[in-house]
Amino acid sequence: MNRRIAAIPAAALLVALALASGASAGVIGVYRNSLDSTALRGQIVKLSGDRCGRGGSERALRIVVGKRTKECAYRTPVIGRDLEVAATGRLLQGTPKAVQRRAFLTVNLRAGGSGARYQLLLFPLQRKAQLRRVTADGKIEYMHVERGVRAKGVNQANQMRLRAFNVTSGPDKGKCRILAFVGRQLVAEVSDPAAGQLQGRTSGFGLGAAGNAKGALGSFDDVVVRVPSPY
Repeated sequence: MNRRIAAIPAAALLVALALASGASAGVIGVYRNSLDSTALRGQIVKLSGDRCGRGGSERALRIVVGKRTKECAYRTPVIGRDLEVAATGRLLQGTPKAVQRRAFLTVNLRAGGSGARYQLLLFPLQRKAQLRRVTADGKIEYMHVERGVRAKGVNQANQMRLRAFNVTSGPDKGKCRILAFVGRQLVAEVSDPAAGQLQGRTSGFGLGAAGNAKGALGSFDDVVVRVPSPY
């Protein structure tokens, strides 16, 4: 059975721009893409990466990183500030042995053309997760590093989820509360007082490696974007 929901209208996708959320808000899904058809994969657009190849299988979007490229990032149609993005990623066996241990799967929020974003990076073979904040000038801040993550290895499915909601009341008003999960494991929970520096509103996922990621091969499916509820 195909588990697919077509893209919702563009006007509806923009609703997240106006959302207000509290730190304890629940979530409601606004977009789901199984990526198991050419049409559904066509909804996903490249965001960054100099040399990135893409293709498809019967169930997923495949990505291969080209030469002199560290990361290939892709975006969903959903635009908004307060979002949660989830995706299932796999590091595939075709990745060169020398790259496999350095390779990471990632989900991104508040991404923009400048490269700024919040990122959850999962290194499957290192069983390590990083939550990092990249600013428009390319500065990388490691907000949290979690080791001993219950990650799965080559060709295995890893479910990742990243949430970034601004707090709209109380002593933390104006800060962004960020939660990151690998499967059901909470791997990071932080509060960012400088969230306003990230002006991007794109959600998505990607594949890369520390250093040169040439040849890294991965796949993604079951992409879901959620917004705060109630809103």
